[in-house]
Amino acid sequence: MEPGSLLNRKKLHYYRLIWLKHDLPAGLTVFLVALPLCLGISLASGAPLYAGILSGVIGGLVVSFVSGSQLGVSGPAAGLTTVVSASIISFGDYRIFLLAVFGAGVFQVLLGLLKLGTVANFFPSAVIKGMLAAIGIILISKQIPLALGYDQPDFWTDGFLGIFSSNNFFNNLDDFYHHFSNSVLLITLVSLSILVLWSEFFRRQARWLPLPLLVVVTGVGIALVQPLINPEWALKPTQIVRIPDNIFGEIALPDFSVIWSNTRIFKDAFTIGLLASLETLLCVEAIDKLDPLKRKTPVNRELLAQGVGNMLCGLVGALPMTAVIVRGAANVDAGGRTRLSSVTHGVFLLLAAAAVPFLLNMIPFASLAAILIMTGYNLTKPDLYRRMYQLGWNQFLPFVITILVILATDLLVGVAIGLAFSIYFIVRNNFKAEYKTERHLESATEFHYIKLNSMVTFLNKVNLQKTLYQVPPYSVLTIDGSDSRFIDYDVLEMISEFEKQAHEKHIQLVLKNIERVQVTSLH
Repeated sequence: MEPGSLLNRKKLHYYRLIWLKHDLPAGLTVFLVALPLCLGISLASGAPLYAGILSGVIGGLVVSFVSGSQLGVSGPAAGLTTVVSASIISFGDYRIFLLAVFGAGVFQVLLGLLKLGTVANFFPSAVIKGMLAAIGIILISKQIPLALGYDQPDFWTDGFLGIFSSNNFFNNLDDFYHHFSNSVLLITLVSLSILVLWSEFFRRQARWLPLPLLVVVTGVGIALVQPLINPEWALKPTQIVRIPDNIFGEIALPDFSVIWSNTRIFKDAFTIGLLASLETLLCVEAIDKLDPLKRKTPVNRELLAQGVGNMLCGLVGALPMTAVIVRGAANVDAGGRTRLSSVTHGVFLLLAAAAVPFLLNMIPFASLAAILIMTGYNLTKPDLYRRMYQLGWNQFLPFVITILVILATDLLVGVAIGLAFSIYFIVRNNFKAEYKTERHLESATEFHYIKLNSMVTFLNKVNLQKTLYQVPPYSVLTIDGSDSRFIDYDVLEMISEFEKQAHEKHIQLVLKNIERVQVTSLH
């Protein structure tokens, strides 16, 4: 036997052992976490229920092989539900929405090819946290009707603030009165109790059993028992998951005939692609920190993988995907070692949807709503607001403004305005820290000393110029740039121009480590 063949057999045996001991049980655990989330995110997005499962399958079977992440797991993400649901509603046709998903994948592939994987580093953490908090608020608001028994998913079609308009508010209350269900409320309360009261116990004593799975099984049990006690307590068919028996026969495909006739397709593709990329990059950074082997995910390759995955999602009728922190963390906690755990979870998802859809069709929407309510709460915990407030107005104001604008408009506008406020605070702080001044008097002569900081840009020009022109005649002025690593040409030109005026005002000007430049005349 040749040495190369023997080496390959040993590697194969090693990876088989790793899969059996670590990645197979981890993949099963991630599957049990991902299944209810795939269904719940489809529900929250107003998409066909199979779309979330298909997204999880593609994330496991395709993205895992293209990605360089060993522990990351991709699938439909709660962070995209707001923009996805708004996009589906605006198009009025799920097939047109799939064109935006395909376009988002193309955008991500371009980001990866252009090596722009570091783009997430340019978004202030206050804005990102505000975006996630706003998503949490909207996610909770969308699940409240389902948690109370409302079985018509178009309840929030007018957006978050639209429900408070004079035309909708009282009508919505009337709908609540007619659709409220004690049977559904019981399942919701029991599910929330499990998620809230037992989370710490399961985290410490039974980490092998995912809480979302326990919630789903409990909800199914209650739904089966209730009609045995009282037939009137039976859930309506519209309050239970319905996945087609032949999932592949019901898949919607994109309608490419309208791709050039609707400009909103490109806008939504950009929005979905940008938000999916941000969420993915933040997720892989967090998972890398959890990795016991401290492996580093190549971010540009990750964007390529996500782009390929979302292009495929658009082609086969699935929801857009990202790398998902909940699944990645579950993978780490379950002892996953390689990307085969993510592949295994994708195989289990595919088998569940294709082989046993009748089991999925026993799940009450209320159980999924409870899971998503807790997911939203974890994104917008009260403690988050307290910690942001303690960081000061420079962090708290962009954080709150991002949340309010997203709730009033949409995600892209909210992030853009939050980013603008963050830049404002950066510029303002830059003005404050541009230089230090000292002044003392010797023998009736004023001595002024200006110490420039490490970075002096054109943004510092106005305040510095104002300080220079306040120096009185017959003084000694020293401008020290010894600690400056960079001084903008505009600032150097302004200082050189001031040197001529200083001579006329009988100011003795001393420049330390500051280059004199030729002042350009404008006429």
